[in-house]
Amino acid sequence: MLIARLIAEPDHLSARLEAAKAEMERAGVRIASAAMLDFCGQTMQMASPDDDAAALRQALDAHFAPTDGLVTADEPIVPRVFISDMDSTMIGQECIDELGDFAGLKDRIAAITERAMQGELDFEQALRERVGLLQGLGTDSIEQCLATRIQPMPGAKVLVETLRALGCRTVLVTGGFHQFADPVAEQLGFEHVVGNRLEVAGGKLTGGLVGGIVDSAVKKATLLAEIEAAKEQWGDGVTTLATGDGANDIPMLEAATYGIAYRAKPKARAAANGWIDRGDLTSVLRLLGISEKDWVR
Repeated sequence: MLIARLIAEPDHLSARLEAAKAEMERAGVRIASAAMLDFCGQTMQMASPDDDAAALRQALDAHFAPTDGLVTADEPIVPRVFISDMDSTMIGQECIDELGDFAGLKDRIAAITERAMQGELDFEQALRERVGLLQGLGTDSIEQCLATRIQPMPGAKVLVETLRALGCRTVLVTGGFHQFADPVAEQLGFEHVVGNRLEVAGGKLTGGLVGGIVDSAVKKATLLAEIEAAKEQWGDGVTTLATGDGANDIPMLEAATYGIAYRAKPKARAAANGWIDRGDLTSVLRLLGISEKDWVR
């Protein structure tokens, strides 16, 4: 049974449902049921005995956009592992772009970041190029940037703390830097951080990095390692959630039970089986069926 959960404008849900169902059925996707979830307000659940998730998503996008949604083979449950990207997912900024502003190079660095997140550039090459442009910048700029520029995405802390309270392991994995990710993780409630580290000497950035690069392969490997660790407690079939926005998140999103693309680049959105285009990160909780009374605020 294919299950789709959808959050959209309430008048769209009621007014456009029949047209959407007709389009789905023309594409060979029959709708067995469609109803609002009593225990999770604003969320409609559809069920289909067919398995063409792409056709179902196409109809949802055509008739209800902008939406938040999740399409799965089974009714969603609370995951045992949650792994998330940081920049433009858990926080509203790209840290390296903001740090580049302190060096007077924000536009140049941001242009490289955008191309990398769209999947147009090799991630490691783009990262090293941008970090190299920061050579000589004082480390005090990191503290200033954290204090004045970096803000959590709306709903981020509620999402992380709620999942953690429900027994889910929470991991922040970023192609950004520990100098930003560690305080962000502490603020939001993540238990573990995987990221890159800016090299520092004499109170200034050297333009290099310490150790290996956290790229798309490392993000996926981190998720798989967390699954193996969780099996010791939960056995096989560990349910996982991943959130991200860029091309370097795609392998992680594809490997998760629920891969949710948050206001994402087109390639990442297409690769995920869930998406947030309309609401904030608490929409993830609604799509998983977690009642608002159980949210940690």
